[in-house]
Amino acid sequence: MRHAKSAWPDDVPDHDRPLARRGRRDAPAAGRWLRQAGYVPDHVLCSTARRARQTWQLAEAELGSEPPTVFDPGVYEASGASLLEVVRRQPSAARTIVVVGHHPALPELALALAAEGRAPSRPKAARSPVTAFDRMRAKFPTAAIAVLDVSVPWGELAPGGEQLARFVTPHEMPQ
Repeated sequence: MRHAKSAWPDDVPDHDRPLARRGRRDAPAAGRWLRQAGYVPDHVLCSTARRARQTWQLAEAELGSEPPTVFDPGVYEASGASLLEVVRRQPSAARTIVVVGHHPALPELALALAAEGRAPSRPKAARSPVTAFDRMRAKFPTAAIAVLDVSVPWGELAPGGEQLARFVTPHEMPQ
């Protein structure tokens, strides 16, 4: 889950930027979507950035659950590869993990893990309707959620090994 839309106040360091009005609207919608779609996490890994923490606080309030949450500085300013290492260290007992992170690391991680990302490119005329993977590759907006069906323990995650089950943006979530 990418953090919700943030504000850009003057003289505030990037790490301390708060959510914008739209972010405060979209974050609870993301939490409701997680609950309604059956993806209530049992473990959360969240960036220490203010906008990510606020996103999770508002989303969690809609879950009907308070999963253990780790605020990890390694999620802030991570690359896709370093974020993969952070996810690999998550508890093996956790069945559903939500990572609340940032662009570009979060989209990089989701695109790298999704098996569809290994598929050879087809000519545009031969393409079937736009897939969730295509949509995610084109744009991973704030408060968007990529759901991956993970088939191995967290420590064994590898690029191209998982399936993208869902990709949802705030425009598709009931507000």
